[in-house]
Formats: sequence, C-alpha cells, structure tokens
Amino acid sequence: MAHLSRVLTVVLGAALGAVGAWLLMKPPSPSLPDTPAVVQQMRDVARLETLEVALYKKVTFTPEPQATDALWKDVLNWARYALQNPHGRAIVFANAHLGFDFQRFDRSHLQVTGTRVSVVLPPMEVKVELRPGETEIIDSNLDSEQTAQLLEKARLAFEQEVRADGRLQRRARESAERSLRALLLTLGYREVVFVDSLPMGTTG
Repeated sequence: MAHLSRVLTVVLGAALGAVGAWLLMKPPSPSLPDTPAVVQQMRDVARLETLEVALYKKVTFTPEPQATDALWKDVLNWARYALQNPHGRAIVFANAHLGFDFQRFDRSHLQVTGTRVSVVLPPMEVKVELRPGETEIIDSNLDSEQTAQLLEKARLAFEQEVRADGRLQRRARESAERSLRALLLTLGYREVVFVDSLPMGTTG
C-alpha cells in the first residue's frame, strides 16, 4: 500500500510538472484593443473600401417654360418655346460610388463578447459623378443652363437606378465585410459576424 502511495505521488507530481511547463511555454493570449481604437481603425479601412461602377445612359430633355407672375410674359414664354422647340439628347457617362457612411459609425455598432465581435454596418451611401469629358451631346438646341439641367437629370437617374440595384448593393456590402473581417481578425478577434441590429444593452 505504501508502495502504491509513492507511485501515485510520483505520477501526480509528474502530471503537475507537465501542466506547469505547458502553462509556462504557452504563448500569452493577445490583448484585444479597446473599443474606441477598434472603431477608428474600422473607419480608416472602410473609408478606402468603396465599390466603383462605370455607367452610361442615353437621356433626353425637353424643358418646360417657367411660369411667372405676369400673364403676358407667360404667353411670350410659351410662344418662344413653341417656336424654338428646345430639346436635347445626350449619351452621358458617369461613375457610381457605393460605400458605407462610417462617419456615423461608433461603439454602438459593435458588440464584443470575449473574442467574438458583432458588427452593424452604417447606412449605405451612393454618390454619382458625371464624366463630362466623355459625354456626347446629340441633336441639341439647349442653352448652357438647360444643358446643365439635362446632365443633372441624368445624374439623378443614375443615382436612382444604383440605389434600386440590389446586386450592386450586395457587392458593396460583401466587399466591406471582407475588409473589416480581415482587420478584426488581425486585431485578435476569432469570430466576426455582421448583423442587422444588436440586442439592447449589449453594445461595446
């Protein structure tokens, strides 16, 4: 019995020694950055992550005469428009930029639980910039002001179409998620999930 006790003591001592050696040799867990630092780094990365799409469209524009307070002036305007028949057609080129408004991103968009982080993306932004150097005016007798209205009409039409294009919005979201997930994994988080909303009272 005494011999068995000595054997158990030796085995237990060897096991404790092995555990102690493993704890000493185990690399320390990386310390996770505080939430404000994470938010700032996510802003910096997302600011560079924008989906850009080249667009073009044929547009037409026929301006209406503007009403005034004077009846005779309105009559003259209608007559002038009837005689001149102002109209314009153009092939307009533009670049659409789809990204997320990270100026509105703060710690309320994050939930950190150990090494798991949940993220709510801010609203998506769509910006359209015309490429006037590539725009081709076709059959137009518009003046400069009316031509500017034609181009603005085209820009608004581009923007409306992009906002309604679910495929482009999914591409922009997937691109932003890839970049942000890579950043958060580099910072030490092991699981990153993107959600539509966070439970109340659980923000980072």
